[in-house]
Amino acid sequence: MCGIVGLFLKTPELEPQIGRLTSEMLEILTDRGPDSAGFAVYGHQRPDRMKFTLRGGDFATLPALIGGGAEIEIRDDHALLTVAASEEAAVRAILREKSPATKIVGVGDRMELYKGVGRPREVSARFGLPGMSGTHAIGHTRMATESAVTTAGAHPFSTGRDQCLVHNGSLSNHNNVRRNLVREGQTFETANDSEVAAGYLSWRMAQGAPLEEALHGAMADLDGFYTFVVGTASGFGVLRDPVACKPAVMAETDSYVAFGSEFRALTKLPGIDSAHIFEPEPSRVYVWERAA
Repeated sequence: MCGIVGLFLKTPELEPQIGRLTSEMLEILTDRGPDSAGFAVYGHQRPDRMKFTLRGGDFATLPALIGGGAEIEIRDDHALLTVAASEEAAVRAILREKSPATKIVGVGDRMELYKGVGRPREVSARFGLPGMSGTHAIGHTRMATESAVTTAGAHPFSTGRDQCLVHNGSLSNHNNVRRNLVREGQTFETANDSEVAAGYLSWRMAQGAPLEEALHGAMADLDGFYTFVVGTASGFGVLRDPVACKPAVMAETDSYVAFGSEFRALTKLPGIDSAHIFEPEPSRVYVWERAA
């Protein structure tokens, strides 16, 4: 089952409200996924700085371990580590060697990603989602059907810098795709089929494909039932499989594009009464990009 939401702003007026709006959308879809929830918010980039979202380990010791002006902000059982943009590889090595209990949830110039077990309202509150600002956000409420209810199994899945994906459905060929991607150097943290979909898109984009081309590739190479909502540093994409049995609805105004598994997730958005409401078509790639 599961529930997906997404909100991509075309203009800056709603940026201070994106966390609150996303939190409300997630809460409305609690009955589609009461087991766990998660979200990614794309905030504004700081010059020459990048963000690691982390979970596990002793966060308080990390700035001293990493040095170089590293900053830590603890949010419940996750933390946001901000470091010099040139230090990504070095920080990964330090975490691997000196803080192995610390897991990297997401990395990016703009993206922060938080997820956990619990009802969407509780997860949003624990991480302070209602107070966050940004240009776009995606979220997920999970009803676990094929794997355990754990934080690691919650969405979104991030397998590339400033890239993440939420998924409603089930992939039938994820084991074969995973093996092929591992041979290409892609790494995975879970056995979840949704992480394979995220890894596939990261692999495509690492080869130079823009988001739209990567989603066309996914349509050719991933089998099963799926609705994907994908975030990148500047983009927001939606893809449904050819059968499109998973529910989806979108709303577009001059200010935003919004996605929900059900229309009721969109009902609290400003201007929804005059929005263009439509169901995304099967096998059609939808992408919106912000100007650099």
